[in-house]
Amino acid sequence: MDEAEARRHQAEVWGSARRKLAHSPVEGTVGDRLRQLAAWAGDTEDDGGPLDAYGDGLVEELERRVAGELGLPAAVFFPTGTMAQQVALRCWAGRTGSPVVALHPLAHPEVHEGGALGSVSGLRTVHLTDEPRLPTAEEVRGHTEPFGTLMLELPLRDAGFVLPSWDELVDVVAAARERDAVVHVDGARLWECAPHFERGLEEIAGLADSVYVSFYKSLGGLSGAALAGPEDVMEEARVWRHRYGGQVFQQYPAAASALRGLDRELPRLPSYVAHARVVAGWLRAAFEEAGVPWFRVHPEPPHTHQFQVWLPYTPDVLTAASVALTESTDTVLFRRWRSPGAGGPPGIAMAEVTVGEPGLAWTETDVRDAVRNFLALLA
Repeated sequence: MDEAEARRHQAEVWGSARRKLAHSPVEGTVGDRLRQLAAWAGDTEDDGGPLDAYGDGLVEELERRVAGELGLPAAVFFPTGTMAQQVALRCWAGRTGSPVVALHPLAHPEVHEGGALGSVSGLRTVHLTDEPRLPTAEEVRGHTEPFGTLMLELPLRDAGFVLPSWDELVDVVAAARERDAVVHVDGARLWECAPHFERGLEEIAGLADSVYVSFYKSLGGLSGAALAGPEDVMEEARVWRHRYGGQVFQQYPAAASALRGLDRELPRLPSYVAHARVVAGWLRAAFEEAGVPWFRVHPEPPHTHQFQVWLPYTPDVLTAASVALTESTDTVLFRRWRSPGAGGPPGIAMAEVTVGEPGLAWTETDVRDAVRNFLALLA
């Protein structure tokens, strides 16, 4: 089968599995998702709230909810996180007078947005470190080129969903202030960072000048994002949202699913993070018991409810084994694997592991059995 057919087959196999560590947002049917939204709306006092038109109604309600959760003055809904980040960084460039954004080379705008910061927004990026972590305060202070905005991705997904310590984060922000730079947080996965920092979302978001959050990555929303920050910056962001084509006529399904996620998933994220740390330890023990000659569970313990597993096989071999495991045991342990890229050594691959609501039921025996069965398919 071709790549598109293979992906459809994988989605069908993994989506119908009885046991998995987390639900994928692209699994299930249209009817399933709509029934979930309808059930949530039916449980609310006003049947889910008013419909929206060009950003009012339910969208405004969601914006108020996000601003309140983050403790920031205002928030603006965007159809995509890429658009929200573009607008945030463009607004700050106008205020600082600098088109230069300091960020990590593995940050989302550098890896997953097709060079949009430069080609669409006329911004330029600089990198403070090449290490697979956020920059240190010393690296922020010591960078030779001026920059107007420091963008911090919390957690840094492509480095392994890694986070600095709270004290390190505070020092980095202070170092940026010393340079008269503003701080923007790419918080697509900020919702699950609170347990690592041992701080509430308001205190974490309060370090930054603006914060972007996603609704589908951890909260199970259909799509959409929000940008939060000062009132005047958010008013300008609304103007740029329209200019970028984000003033969509109606977005109530996305807004309703985001509110459902804030109600249902946000309170549960700490339990997912806690169990992810346990699952990561069980995986390590299972690989060691099986005598796997080389592997990595990274980071250990995980900083959020997501982490990486590395094994010494090609991505195609490991992905095929992941599908075969589900087909033979009705269990999803891993999903798609990918290579480390052009700069990495050949013959190894990485899978991202997410622990969500279904994963809370997994025991150590479940993990050990799944690993044993998975490795048997590689023999």
